[in-house]
Amino acid sequence: MNFFNKKRRTLFLIVSIVMALISTSCVNDEEYYNPKPRGYFRIDLPSTEYQVFDTAFPFSFEYSKHAFIAPHESKDAEPYWIDISYPDLAATIYISHKVIKNNLYEYTEDSRSFANKHIPKANDLFELIVDDPKSRVFGKIYHIDGSGVASTCQFWVTDSVRNFVRGSVYFDMMPNNDSLAPVIDYLRNDVLHMINTFEWKK
Repeated sequence: MNFFNKKRRTLFLIVSIVMALISTSCVNDEEYYNPKPRGYFRIDLPSTEYQVFDTAFPFSFEYSKHAFIAPHESKDAEPYWIDISYPDLAATIYISHKVIKNNLYEYTEDSRSFANKHIPKANDLFELIVDDPKSRVFGKIYHIDGSGVASTCQFWVTDSVRNFVRGSVYFDMMPNNDSLAPVIDYLRNDVLHMINTFEWKK
């Protein structure tokens, strides 16, 4: 009897230990589980090479060799409206031109309003002043941060007398700006280069 009791006690002890180990390991897995950080596909950005846009337009500038320019085709399009498309990045910079007729303030306010429309989905909006008296290029660049913002960069430039140009960057897809961050930075740099090389025709 003692032998069987001992055997039964030993078996009970082994089963108890195994059950305790299993339950402990489950608790530890739940306690110490670390979710992996969200990853995004790697985006291969094109090189930063530029070419000159210099036609019969009243302005010229340099733009990426990996983009192409086409006339803007909407029904509201006016002369000198163009789209700078980046097929590999699924992005477009839309450029519009207006002739100033004592309404420069109206155009600048419209541009500010267009940028501010993105504030509800933005984390931050900051402005860069463009002030180049030598080339007569004055304006503002709006950088708009936020994962759901449709247009992350907008700008306007003027000679303050006759010409007003407005631009905005849009992606040809639903915005997920966390994953598109490298592309957004790339396009912002292209916008800065465009404005730094911007010239009005006499």
